[in-house]
Amino acid sequence: MNLDFSKFNPLQRYHLMTQTIIPRPIAWALTSNNINQNEVENLNLAPFSYFTAVSSSPALLMISVGKKPNGDLKDTLVNIRENKKMVIHIANEQQADIVTETAASLAHGESELIGVNTDDIEMVPFDGFELPRIKQCDIAYGCELFEIKELGDVPQSLIFVEIKSLYVNPDVITENNNRIKIHADRISPLARLGASEYSGITSPFTKVRPE
Repeated sequence: MNLDFSKFNPLQRYHLMTQTIIPRPIAWALTSNNINQNEVENLNLAPFSYFTAVSSSPALLMISVGKKPNGDLKDTLVNIRENKKMVIHIANEQQADIVTETAASLAHGESELIGVNTDDIEMVPFDGFELPRIKQCDIAYGCELFEIKELGDVPQSLIFVEIKSLYVNPDVITENNNRIKIHADRISPLARLGASEYSGITSPFTKVRPE
């Protein structure tokens, strides 16, 4: 079946893209309504699966952010514009339920973390970074705003952030000859598919690239 994208509306294209660009990593993005007050009520947490690495020099990540159903800007975009800081976490398969819960569309300033069980999400200091991180995540990137680009008719906001600090749980690391090996199977990262579907990863396998 060949599909001519010019014959589909944006929502139809979205459904086709999200069901075929699979699996997609999830950026579980933490921002603050007030960078100087990092109590739970000031923190915003939301997942984004239009997410990827862009460059290693500078070390850039990108998340693509649309608008709320009512047309308002999402808190993640508002907060990163205002405060310039973000922590991107890599969630694991066991966190699928709580990740989905944090996708709820709330009023600006209303935190997804209010009332959350600390067994699921506990905030701890992120050494050397202004925002805290989620204790239960094996990977967290402390990021600073690099650039925001807007495109399309809606428009969609592409948020480019520069990695300033990286936390990796020592339990998912081995070191050999001063080289760090991060074990994907120990992290068990959560991936996004289409509709309401999620996925984990299969057992990693190795293929050596040709010279």
